[in-house]
Amino acid sequence: MRRIAVRCCVVGGGPAGMMLGYLLGRAGIDTLVLEKHADFFRDFRGDTVHPSTLTVLDELGLVHDFLKLPHQELRRMEGEIGTQRFRIADLSRLSAPHPFIALMPQWDFLNFLREKGSGFPSLTLMMRTAATDLLLAGDTVRGVRAETPEGPIEISADLTVACDGRHSVLRDRSGLEVEDIGAPIDVLWFRAGKGAATDSLFARIDGGEMMVTFDRGDYWQCAYVIAKGAFEAVKARGLDAFRAAVIRMVPLLAGGIAEVATWDDVKLLTVTINRLRRWSRPGLLCIGDAAHAMSPVGGVGVNLAVQDAVATANLLAARLADGCPPGAVLDEVRRRREFPTRTTQRMQVVIQNTILTPALEASAGPFEPPLALRLVSATPWLQGLTARLLGIGVRAEHVRSPVAASAS
Repeated sequence: MRRIAVRCCVVGGGPAGMMLGYLLGRAGIDTLVLEKHADFFRDFRGDTVHPSTLTVLDELGLVHDFLKLPHQELRRMEGEIGTQRFRIADLSRLSAPHPFIALMPQWDFLNFLREKGSGFPSLTLMMRTAATDLLLAGDTVRGVRAETPEGPIEISADLTVACDGRHSVLRDRSGLEVEDIGAPIDVLWFRAGKGAATDSLFARIDGGEMMVTFDRGDYWQCAYVIAKGAFEAVKARGLDAFRAAVIRMVPLLAGGIAEVATWDDVKLLTVTINRLRRWSRPGLLCIGDAAHAMSPVGGVGVNLAVQDAVATANLLAARLADGCPPGAVLDEVRRRREFPTRTTQRMQVVIQNTILTPALEASAGPFEPPLALRLVSATPWLQGLTARLLGIGVRAEHVRSPVAASAS
């Protein structure tokens, strides 16, 4: 069996893993990032890059090149309930350097971080390498076992960071306790062709149905919200009935819905909200979705993951130069990031309970928008507050990790 030794092994090449790898490589820490797929191309992932992440890229001197990539900019979030139109957030009121949400395929974001990090001598990315288990010495994690196209490999590491998502293999192997908060919805993702029609609305609720649409330039990225576990019932009604429901909600999709030719064109996102009670054990740290799975409400998952990575590098990069930090130091990441995680999840649950669930159950009659939503829509400064909660978050992280001489 082939064996590799590194200072830090980051498992998972998503937003948390690639950002952490970049920051540790920038700091001169011998870092290996493992990604189980051959590339980053997977559709219907989180494709919203919020102002908090744009600020991080700005602090790293990367945002100018990043915004050269094809993207759309969302500055106001508006929705329609029945025949009433609401403005939910106005990001243009933010004082952030880039007061908008950049809509960009996640694979472009990840490839951008890979390209920018490729010049760091201390950073290595291994694709098609899937971590399968932890290497243990007593109660201490000493690395991971992984499968590669050439066969199994053992990677010893002073610190292993699990960034392998909401279905994290390493979290399952770690024995860390997961607190399940629950979610009453699932989401069906699909894309529809786009002609010349444009629309600033991104959310629609009517008659027990809910749709979210993102203008992606030459197509619409669409999310059809359903009750938890209802996908089989939706399929049983047939694809024609599903397409008709989509057109009823969003008539401008009539010309492009033909792209949904089979159920294979519809991807089910089983929504989960959970978090670890502890994010670490000796030699192992979990961040991003591996530590806290988020609802798609607000599209904040990618940006919380990036914030976790920035906080991790800020707290640990300098200490990693001398080996794995002790358990109390690893736990500083949880203590730093737990409050924004809990607060964001709490807000998602409130939205689910006060808007999404009542709206989906309102098939017998019109859904009455909650008072809070009506107040936000009528009050511009409140739209700035909701924009801050969505775009910046509860506790914004700023890059303070060191820069190695070879990376400066």
